[in-house]
Amino acid sequence: MKLEAKNVNFFYGDFHALKDINMKIESNTVTAFIGPSGCGKSTFLRLFNRMNDLIADTHLDGECMLGDTNIYDKSISVDELRKTVGMVFQKPNPFPKSIFENVAYGLRINGERSKSVIEDTVETSLRQAALWEEVKDKLKKSAYALSGGQQQRLCIARALAVNPSVILMDEPASALDPISTSKIEELIFELKNHYTVVIVTHNMQQAARVSDKTGFFMLGELIEYDDTKKIFLNPEKEQTQNYITGRFG
Repeated sequence: MKLEAKNVNFFYGDFHALKDINMKIESNTVTAFIGPSGCGKSTFLRLFNRMNDLIADTHLDGECMLGDTNIYDKSISVDELRKTVGMVFQKPNPFPKSIFENVAYGLRINGERSKSVIEDTVETSLRQAALWEEVKDKLKKSAYALSGGQQQRLCIARALAVNPSVILMDEPASALDPISTSKIEELIFELKNHYTVVIVTHNMQQAARVSDKTGFFMLGELIEYDDTKKIFLNPEKEQTQNYITGRFG
C-alpha cells in the first residue's frame, strides 16, 4: 500500500513542527527518515497511523494518503486504520501475557474465535518475525522472559498478526545490542516483500543498509528525499551532505 503526504503542516499548539511536507512512498519498499533529534521525523511517521491524535492541542493541515484515501477524513475509523498501519516503537513493549497471547491479542480483540486460525496466525507471524524457532517450545511463557531483541521481534510479530499493509517503525533497534540490531535489520529487509515499511533511525549506517529511499529532515522541513544510494553518495543539498559527513552543527 502506498503512502503520500500532500502539503502537510503540523502544529503542537503554536509550534510549527512540520512545514509543508510533500512525499510519496511506494508499496513494498523500505523508506528511512534521518535527521537530528527534534527535526520532526517521528512526528511525521506517527501521522500515518494517527498516533499524534492522542496528543492534546495538535493540528494538521494538508492530507496524508493511504492508497487513495485521506486518513484524516472524518469517515475514517482510527481503529480500522491502525489494523492496516501497524506500529513498532523504540522500546519493546510486550504485554504482560504469554508469548502466544501477545501475538494473538489483536486477533482476539478483532473478534476472531477460531482456535486453529489463531494458532496458525501466531505461528505465521512469529515465523515472519524470525522468532518462531527460538520460542516455539515456550509459547506459554511470559513475554518478559525474552531478551530485548526477542521482545522487539515479538512486537513486530504482534503488529503482523492483524495483517497490516504498512508497518511504521520508530527507531526499532536503538535500544538493542549489535547482534539483535542486525537481526531486526535482516527482518526489515525481508518484510518489504509483503509490506510497505517506514523506519525512523538515528543510525545512518542502518538507513543505508536497509532502505530503498531516504528522507532527510531538519527543523521540521524535508530537506531532501531520494534513492538511498543517491542521498548517501551524491546528495543534492549541502545540508544533507554536511549531516551525512558529520560536519553538521
